[in-house]
Amino acid sequence: MKNIFFSCILLISVTANAQKWEGLALTPPMGWNSWNTFAGNINEKLVMETADAMVSSGMRDAGYIYLVLDDAWMAKERDAKTGDLVPDPVKFPRGMKAVADYIHSKGLKFGLYNCAGTLTCAGYPGTRGYEYQDARFYASVETDYLKFDWCSSDGINAKEAYTTMSKALKKAGRPILFSLCEWGQNKPWNWASSVGHIWRTTGDITAQWEGIKTHGTWSSSGVMKILESQDTLRKYAGPGHWNDPDMLEVGNGLSESENRAHFSMWSMIAAPLIAGNDIRKMSASVKAILTDKDVIAVNQDSLGIQAMKYAAKDSLETWIKPMKNGDWVICFLNRKAIAQSINFNWNEKIIEDAVAKRNLDTKAVTYKLTNLWTKKSIGDTKKALQVMVPPHDVVMLRLMK
Repeated sequence: MKNIFFSCILLISVTANAQKWEGLALTPPMGWNSWNTFAGNINEKLVMETADAMVSSGMRDAGYIYLVLDDAWMAKERDAKTGDLVPDPVKFPRGMKAVADYIHSKGLKFGLYNCAGTLTCAGYPGTRGYEYQDARFYASVETDYLKFDWCSSDGINAKEAYTTMSKALKKAGRPILFSLCEWGQNKPWNWASSVGHIWRTTGDITAQWEGIKTHGTWSSSGVMKILESQDTLRKYAGPGHWNDPDMLEVGNGLSESENRAHFSMWSMIAAPLIAGNDIRKMSASVKAILTDKDVIAVNQDSLGIQAMKYAAKDSLETWIKPMKNGDWVICFLNRKAIAQSINFNWNEKIIEDAVAKRNLDTKAVTYKLTNLWTKKSIGDTKKALQVMVPPHDVVMLRLMK
């Protein structure tokens, strides 16, 4: 009886201390978010058309299940009597539950946005002081995903604010994937694994290859600029808790090769794959990249290990990722605007991944090589690899026993 008593005490204690919903995002979440293309110009018609397109394009079947409405879905003021958030009556005349119902009817999951501060980034009501009330609202309209931003947050402690919201979501009783979007300013990788399922590691992304784009009081970063800071964070990622280098810009103005490289690298580093293009009008090339099952499989590998940057010389980078079944994926990334050649001797030395505690020893095991984008077999690791990497592009290979 005494042992049973203490077991019950322990169970109650663990339950009381639990914050986020467990069992979600066991692989990096995949979906679509409205912000990169539409900003605040969203409405019910757009959402329904996007849901339809996610199905008809094959995006849903490829794994993109979350349809997330970003900033500006709500009215400028809360309900005067209840204090509840109010969906914009012009943009969403039937309310959020009707939108969620339609999205769910398509076999998709529904996501919403708010902010830890007093106002959202676009100036709508933030959640500060309303965490438990807003969490009940999200549960009542059957939300499955919450992106929680960091604007108007002066004087607020990030860890406390996001922990409070996490607990509120748990208390509301509906499993909701919690996306922390505080731009990596407070090093969430050190504390957020028990709080949320993904956390932003950088500021906002923009649809350019390199560099920084200024917007007056703030700036956004190109794809390669964001990638630069990811390798040092790989030890913090894993099933149920992922580094988030921001949404995909595939289809938003990058070249085809840049789209392919961007998608490849986000897949290599186990990033959430949250599309940000207008999928109702995407080209065949963009669709093919976003739905490539072999590259998506690299991202969705259940082992959940983020790739390491093995080498970098003259803007030619080599990234390596161990996979669950003993396979490996190697990706050669060419950041230059001219083609570069690779001469990679597999047997020169054992490749050691200290974080994953795995070694790639091609002297002991011979691996067959498959180019994931061309779908072609290109030999094995007995022979040194000689290949050209096009400008702003990748060569991405799967090594199979």
